[in-house]
Amino acid sequence: MLRVPCWRVGARLRGLRGGLQAPAESGRRGVVSCIDPSTGLNEEQKEFQKVAFNFAAREMAPNMAEWDQKELFPVDVMRKAAQLGFGGIYVRTDVGGSGLSRLDTSVIFEALATGCTSTTAYISIHNMCAWMIDTFGSEEQRHRFCPPLCTMEKFAAYCLTEPGSGSDAASLLTSAKRRGDHYVLSGSKAFISGGGEADIYVVMCRTGGPGPKGISCIVVEKGTPGLSFGKKERKNILMEVPQRRRVLPDPEGRCEKCLGTVFEGLSPGIGEPGGQDAALSGQLLGSHTAPDFCQVGWNSQPTRAVIFEDCAVPVANRIGDEGQGFLIAMKGLNGGRINVASCSLGAAYASVILTRDHLKVRKQFGEPLASNQYLQFKLADMVARLVASRLMIRSAAVALQEGREDAAALCSMAKLFATDECFAVRADALCLSWVTGMWWAVRPLLERCICNQALQMHGGYGYLKDCAVQQYMRDSRVHQILEGSNEVMRILISRSLLQE
Repeated sequence: MLRVPCWRVGARLRGLRGGLQAPAESGRRGVVSCIDPSTGLNEEQKEFQKVAFNFAAREMAPNMAEWDQKELFPVDVMRKAAQLGFGGIYVRTDVGGSGLSRLDTSVIFEALATGCTSTTAYISIHNMCAWMIDTFGSEEQRHRFCPPLCTMEKFAAYCLTEPGSGSDAASLLTSAKRRGDHYVLSGSKAFISGGGEADIYVVMCRTGGPGPKGISCIVVEKGTPGLSFGKKERKNILMEVPQRRRVLPDPEGRCEKCLGTVFEGLSPGIGEPGGQDAALSGQLLGSHTAPDFCQVGWNSQPTRAVIFEDCAVPVANRIGDEGQGFLIAMKGLNGGRINVASCSLGAAYASVILTRDHLKVRKQFGEPLASNQYLQFKLADMVARLVASRLMIRSAAVALQEGREDAAALCSMAKLFATDECFAVRADALCLSWVTGMWWAVRPLLERCICNQALQMHGGYGYLKDCAVQQYMRDSRVHQILEGSNEVMRILISRSLLQE
């Protein structure tokens, strides 16, 4: 029985650049050249890409499994990435950023994600936070916060989602009341990447009335009195019983504000609205628990609740004007959607390469799997969807860089399409099959998408923890949820079209 060690992914990734470039340089078109990620890039962009691929192969891929299994936050490796300019890729150069374009950024994140999708996704969030401060902050704020973020001496976290406001972000409850030259923050944020480890928290909070116009953006620094963190959320497929942080007022663990026990009614979507979610994440201070959730992937970055209890922050830390916070948050997410889609693209690209190699060496019925026409067709489908996703992402990146009116809709399309196609079946199709019992209708969708199909084509080996494709699949799953769920992406796209 032949078994190829899937975790030798670092060595394979180190060969990607040479393997892709050699046919083009020699004037011959090779099989792999049809998915060459450097196609259409200028020489400078190809150099950025080469640096990112090399870093991913040498510094990230060899450690990817260990970071995942031991839940390690690779601070030292990320600071090495920052030395290459990856800590503030699209931040202006006068505060230490690289000053690159959105397209350049997408190219870099795709390459880095081949080494570790989870870590690259965190780096993308960090970059988004740095850009928000650089773009909307005052000169004093830019020069105070951005330089240590660009070197990754300090890490950033984006704080929008709350236990009771996920997709309905404008209904957030965390308050910031003005008292002299300070804002006093009260409330909590849920599912915060980098929570507890980050040094700078870009927080959306309510300084005015209800709705988006009452939201402001405030930077809260680690160590500020009143700032604390929930227990680190464990990431696996099942949810464990929450660990208590505070004593519940009711001996049965019930809360009249949530209309149920703190152990009931967890909604399937991360951060989706619902009172029970608020109970689970400790939103209603003094009466709830901080949970210990288990999720699927993203184990190389800590995820915690961020809690504010009479947390006094200088007014000088407010980014932009009062009431501008929701606009800032949405502007940040437009780029964030391209970034996370690029991370899915990198995971899918690496999965295709590993699957191609597996098909060549694995033999069944006396022949390599690569000679099986059915598997050839499946591989072709994966490659077509990979290239289509890349083109859509890069088109959206150019539109955002140019400030076009259709940029937000294109970013939503790119995020929707790429994160669906690069992972697996769409959530809406899965739900429909559950309701109707028509599982046969979903099977073609399950088979057509890249990371999931890559695992399938590896057979039983693909389901083992020592095979890289299973981690690419797990780490890319959440991309269909964060930075705006793909259901919300559909709303934004249709709204843009119907308002014309």
